[in-house]
Amino acid sequence: MSDLVQWTATEMAAGVAAGRVSAVELVTAHLDRIARLQPVLNAFVDVRAEAALAEAAQQDARAASGQPRGPLGGVPVTVKSALEVTGLRCETGSASRRGVRATTDAVVVQRLRAAGAIVLGTTNVAEMLMGYESDNPLHGRTDNPWDLGRTPGGSSGGEAAAIAAGCSAGGIGSDGGGSIRVPAHFTGICGLKPTPGRVPSTGHQPPCLGPFSLIGVVGPMARTVADVTVLFDVVAGWDPVDPMATPVATLPVHVPTRPSVAWFDAHPIAPPTAETREAVAVAVRALEAQGYVTQGHCPAALDRALPLWDVFFGDVGELLLAESLAGRERQLPIVAALHADRGPRPALSAAALLDAWIERDLVRAALLHEMRHHDVLVCPVAAVPAFAHGEREWRIDGRVIGYLDAMAYTQWFNILGNPAAVVRAGWSADGMPIGVQVVGRPFEEHVVLDVAAAIERGCGGWVAPTLEVGPA
Repeated sequence: MSDLVQWTATEMAAGVAAGRVSAVELVTAHLDRIARLQPVLNAFVDVRAEAALAEAAQQDARAASGQPRGPLGGVPVTVKSALEVTGLRCETGSASRRGVRATTDAVVVQRLRAAGAIVLGTTNVAEMLMGYESDNPLHGRTDNPWDLGRTPGGSSGGEAAAIAAGCSAGGIGSDGGGSIRVPAHFTGICGLKPTPGRVPSTGHQPPCLGPFSLIGVVGPMARTVADVTVLFDVVAGWDPVDPMATPVATLPVHVPTRPSVAWFDAHPIAPPTAETREAVAVAVRALEAQGYVTQGHCPAALDRALPLWDVFFGDVGELLLAESLAGRERQLPIVAALHADRGPRPALSAAALLDAWIERDLVRAALLHEMRHHDVLVCPVAAVPAFAHGEREWRIDGRVIGYLDAMAYTQWFNILGNPAAVVRAGWSADGMPIGVQVVGRPFEEHVVLDVAAAIERGCGGWVAPTLEVGPA
């Protein structure tokens, strides 16, 4: 049964529907895999083994009596532990929330269950979701299945590690500054940051409210673009409690046969490694070979965007966490780097927030004006591939690139509200996967996913990490 964990989510759903495999068999195979790899990866916060097996058996019994399973029938999934799953811990890796358990399911979890998915458990995160590593004082550090000495990224790093290692067929993360896309890039899987309002954030902790509602989103992660697409279609849609919710159909009115593509492989804020630039070049050549029209273009609007993310994510986050963390907020990796690398930063005033909010809207309009002739942008996810635990800077082309600047490629599109997907397109010299980012106009997720799927076809798709942990 160990081979079952290598199936894609769509293959699992098809196999269950056709009677080739049962939900119980799929869940059992994944629980066995978790039992083997959790001591090595530390990807999970909670595993609901007995409950997942019971739900799988109930679903198999109902299906035997003729009841439909749903589009994700029998598929084992996981959920980032910042999202509520009834009875499981939802601590966001912080001692200030130690022991907090969810009393209900987040809306996305409700929708996964309604589609037939079986929730195996919840996965590890960065402390208070404020870091590009998944390490916290409650549950420790998650390792990358490609290299245990490196991080799988953050803050959805436990989710990425679980999916890449075959402990889960797919799942749900969240992203306020790259927290879906950076882990996908670091572990060689796929992920989608939707437009704010497309996927309900109701049940996410901390809540995506106020300024965070503009930048923080919930989205799918999986090993293939097709799986991400199915998950997106299941969890997307109107929710009246989400302040950004928009009653827009998940399929756009028109997906171009060959969307036009602008691309860039570097930005002065943080020149990427040569291998990262080559991954973008490989992705662009793959698109051109399939008939896509491409043009090199780095939007000028991006130069104005980064200081705005600093305010909305960093300064607002520090302000909101000050009471619960009682002074420890400046020890969180992103907040610490913000003060060290982009400081000094005075306390955020109402006037400064208002000015940033207005400027954000102007920059967003400027970017969309630049994108009027291009359906998508293709660019790096980060300046570096997965880094060693605790690293905070890198020397690239004679320059020292800091922790936050290396991740600017994702931060831009949180503050500007674009949907963006990640798919693997290359490898580093030491065998680490390198993803590229496909960025679209708001509410055009399926255009983004179409281009990401074309890159996946041209670049070979998902590859399983060669993680050796002994016999099954």
